[in-house]
Amino acid sequence: MQKTYTNIIHIAGDVITVEATGIGYSEIAQVVFRRGISLAQVIRIDGKKVSLQIFAGSKGVSTGDKVRFLGHSMRTSSGENLLGRIFNGSGLPLDKGPELFDNMIDIAVPSVNPAKRIIPRKMIHTGLPMIDVFNSLVESQKLPIFSIAGEPYNELMARLAIQAKVDIIILGGIGLKYDDYLFFRDTLEEHGALSRSVLFIHTASDPVVECLLVPDISLAVAEQFALGGKRVLVLLTDMTNFCDALKEISITMEQVPSNRGYPGDLYSQLASRYEKAVDFQGAGSITILSATTMPGDDVTHPVPDNTGYITEGQFYLKNGVIEPFGSLSRLKQQVNGNTRDDHRAIMNTMIQLFASYRETLEKQAMGFQMSVWDKKLLCYGKLFEAKMMSLKVNIPLEKALDQGWEILAECFSPEETGIKKDIIEKYWPKN
Repeated sequence: MQKTYTNIIHIAGDVITVEATGIGYSEIAQVVFRRGISLAQVIRIDGKKVSLQIFAGSKGVSTGDKVRFLGHSMRTSSGENLLGRIFNGSGLPLDKGPELFDNMIDIAVPSVNPAKRIIPRKMIHTGLPMIDVFNSLVESQKLPIFSIAGEPYNELMARLAIQAKVDIIILGGIGLKYDDYLFFRDTLEEHGALSRSVLFIHTASDPVVECLLVPDISLAVAEQFALGGKRVLVLLTDMTNFCDALKEISITMEQVPSNRGYPGDLYSQLASRYEKAVDFQGAGSITILSATTMPGDDVTHPVPDNTGYITEGQFYLKNGVIEPFGSLSRLKQQVNGNTRDDHRAIMNTMIQLFASYRETLEKQAMGFQMSVWDKKLLCYGKLFEAKMMSLKVNIPLEKALDQGWEILAECFSPEETGIKKDIIEKYWPKN
């Protein structure tokens, strides 16, 4: 039953406060004012005082306007009709297509019971050697891409949307520049990936509350596809914008700030989203990759710091490449022993040699004389950066492993690699 109130007692920014009873947290309401009707969401309940964030902003709202509570939380449509479509953070079409009302589901529901989850054991192939070979992405994993402003994390996200071997892509754009939104849309359409994708886009000029809705609406839709047996990859960019929106609203609500002004429940807010990653027994899966920009390249900033406690590793995007040191997929051991019997040997050996190459670069910069071994490492490091680290490289896992052997053979003798003899005899290039 809908309840209507006209006693708005306080307006602060885009938050209004109404005296009401029997209202639930996150419930949706309609605010009827002179400019029209706007949705609003309950963000705080203090006795009879109910605070709501207005989606379209509070401009034009007066204390005598009507607030009609709808009796349910935010809902969105789900199902196959969403594929190829683009929506805003409220689930309204951005692509001039029809608004959808089929298979309506609540968003921001609790994450899946751990007893219903199964151990992750399936690899997601991406075509990027720095992921497939060295830090394999596993179904139902949750991984952030730590970066700084100016790095091509959105370009990397688009590459993954095009190349990842999954059934469905859900892209949640959070605080995007309009050019970035157009880049995602045009890139996916150009490469034929839009037909298997659903985009929920919040741009920097859109209301703050829609920024908070994007992860929830993206993950709710993803869960329905996963329950239907689909392998879903959810791409969220940028989760730092999501956290900044949380901070903005908490300041408006005059909540006591925590570290650097962020709300005290920042960890819980992030965890409730990331824990949606799941592999269902007898159904599909949800895998989450999120871009998380680090202000000042500071990994101790509250957003990456809290994120690191929740997720199962991270990718560091630095100088336009996925950095080998610092990047980590904690679940890679679940899958890279089942790919090819030389996978772990190549992974471990190439990273160890690349670490030696970095040390040699320091010696060279300080003017030390280069030994024969140092020169081999310099040759190897340049080939590794060009043929394995570059984001321009797009090859399947098996070819990437073969290319690893070719790089090793070009710079070293078999004995210098330290790889077991039986693996050398099987895979070392014959020429």
